[in-house]
Amino acid sequence: MKIGKQARRDAKDLFLACKRDGVLDETRVRQTVTQVLASKPRNYLAALTHFQRLVELDIQSRTVRIENAVPTSESLMADLKTSLTGRYGAGLDFQFFVDPTLIGGLRIRIGSDVFDGTVKSRLADLETRF
Repeated sequence: MKIGKQARRDAKDLFLACKRDGVLDETRVRQTVTQVLASKPRNYLAALTHFQRLVELDIQSRTVRIENAVPTSESLMADLKTSLTGRYGAGLDFQFFVDPTLIGGLRIRIGSDVFDGTVKSRLADLETRF
């Protein structure tokens, strides 16, 4: 479905109204969707479709996936949280995973940003050079 300019503007306005201190508020999102569905303004389905996309992109950009070859220590977790919160702002959702195939190092994924300092990726780079 093609979304018109007005529906995009409306969705963006709804999205910005759902933010509190720069972080998306889940209760405001639910209330906003409920109110729009109840009032059914013109092109509301297109606006809600785009609004859903904006919410999904925001959630992805606020989700931090940290992969380590061994279980991550509490002190390293705290340091990573402090460092990434300082760089990307408050409201991040941290997920820590153990992946023994990485051999060593860390892989951090925040939205579309990937920081890969793993031995596995370095070996793959070395393999492509030869």
